[in-house]
Amino acid sequence: MCGITGWVAFDSDLTQQRPVVEAMTAAMSDRGPDASGTWLRRHVALGHRRLAVIDLPGGVQPMEADTGHGAVALTFSGEVYNFRELRTELERRGHRFRTRSDTEVVLRGYLEWGERVADRLTGMYAFALWDDRTGTLVLVRDRVGVKPLYVHRTSDGVLFGSEPKAILANPLFPRVVDVDCLRELVGFTKAPGWSLWRGMSEVEPGTVVTVDRSGVRRRTYWTLRTAPHTDDLATTTGRVGELFGAAVRGQTVSDVPQSVLLSGGLDSSAVTAVAAAELAGRGEKARTFSVDFLGYEENFTPDELWETPDSPFVRDVAEHVGSVHRDIVLDSRALADPALRRAVVAARDMPIGLGDIDSSMYLLFRAIRGECSVALSGEFADELFGGYAWFHHEAARNADTFPWLAFSNAYTGDRTEMLRPGLRDRLDIGAYVADEYATAVAAVDHLESDDTLERRMRTSTHLHVTRLVRAMLDRKDRMSMAVGLEVRVPFADHRLIEYVYNVPWSMKAAGGREKSLLRDAVAGLLPRSVVERVKSPYPSTQDVGYAVALQHQASGVLAAPETGVFEVFDAGWVRSAVAMDPAAVTGRLRTGLERVLDMHHWLDLYRPDLRLD
Repeated sequence: MCGITGWVAFDSDLTQQRPVVEAMTAAMSDRGPDASGTWLRRHVALGHRRLAVIDLPGGVQPMEADTGHGAVALTFSGEVYNFRELRTELERRGHRFRTRSDTEVVLRGYLEWGERVADRLTGMYAFALWDDRTGTLVLVRDRVGVKPLYVHRTSDGVLFGSEPKAILANPLFPRVVDVDCLRELVGFTKAPGWSLWRGMSEVEPGTVVTVDRSGVRRRTYWTLRTAPHTDDLATTTGRVGELFGAAVRGQTVSDVPQSVLLSGGLDSSAVTAVAAAELAGRGEKARTFSVDFLGYEENFTPDELWETPDSPFVRDVAEHVGSVHRDIVLDSRALADPALRRAVVAARDMPIGLGDIDSSMYLLFRAIRGECSVALSGEFADELFGGYAWFHHEAARNADTFPWLAFSNAYTGDRTEMLRPGLRDRLDIGAYVADEYATAVAAVDHLESDDTLERRMRTSTHLHVTRLVRAMLDRKDRMSMAVGLEVRVPFADHRLIEYVYNVPWSMKAAGGREKSLLRDAVAGLLPRSVVERVKSPYPSTQDVGYAVALQHQASGVLAAPETGVFEVFDAGWVRSAVAMDPAAVTGRLRTGLERVLDMHHWLDLYRPDLRLD
């Protein structure tokens, strides 16, 4: 896992721009704390920051191959889980390897198959290849978007990077944020290709981008495809178990210490069980980590989102699989630290406003990084198997909008109420969301045999797998890579996704139970308490002291209005929230204050050119 960046300029001499390229590379130092490298030619510059996981001495980048007709250079981020099989095939075809790394497999795979090497890879990755023979840059992103990649077109080429901050480090990029940029930040539809910065876009998952003197071209090499499902329920359950187990086992390849994120929920517990069994076969014990809050279990109060605390279920699983477990216990003072918020905003490159949900994950990952370099996660299961509450809420799933926006609870509602009135009108979030929803639904193919419910649920699953989960994966990547931790996502294996996507809803939710298909597929691996546990979201502190800290910090922002925060937010709304009883600052009110504080730090860190009129 690493950070990549680069610059292609067909009308410029980039050998004179080494300081700029090094600044772009250094901007992602957190993603790659182990090594840094650059590769420059007249019209191209590549940068790389390395987190060493496989072949520690051999995987140095950027990596170059001399073809005899020109060099081919690669800067690569991520992991290719089938690199050993591909290496064997390439060796049969006459290739000779200097290292044991998956990076060299990708490089030599390109020499053999060209950009079609992307079709052969299984893993999470984003990479760039420069081919001197043709004067071509090739950018590739993994099928579902586990690893990020951004690009900006210039007058004579492109800038690219794993994160916006790499592109922002180049003085050619204009730091403009306008009303169009803000719509998605507020609307939360996860529009494909969106970036907060005008002129910058995200390379879409499953895409190859080719850049040469004639322009920029894109090819989609993977997409969700609708197909009939012919297996019965018993066969389907068995097949899900096989595909899931193979995905987890394939992702335990590492030359450094690894671990599993364990919440006590079905998904992370299933990953833990399979990984623990695989590691035990090698004579190793699984290490597991969970996040908790000081006094959370003892003082827990159930609400509409959280029925139970995680800790009892975490203990059940750790004991069941025999893992070496550690709870990372946080208090509200640490979570409310402005320096922590600033670090999280810098990691995300945007003021997303998730507050302690992001900051606790950052602290969890930082603690894990002190002991391990790799962690496995249960991310992607809820989107694929239908785990979220709104999959099973009739009004939300039948609404003509994104289900996560239609679902009503204490944290949902008018996402614009805290914005400055004039800006709220210009954003017109309702129209924006409606347009995005229409575009998203139009991309879904159905079978003639699908009834009304099946069509609705196939559409909902498609929206989650191609939209919502990308936001979740981005969050996981940014929080983990900010502390140099690689997080792997077995449920994001494309073979599992392709199979489960086409399983009828009646099988996914048999008996009216959320994720019943997955429950049955992994039931034999887990304690009964976990198999029967109701879905619980990522935990959030219930300590009223956290709300008090938010109000105090927001008061400081009100006292310094020249920061620009109130070009976006309504100062009257903030004053009202600050004056409330802290015990009432929950749900949507708390989220609003989180957004105000995030914006305060983001404006100071990035100094954008706001054009909101």
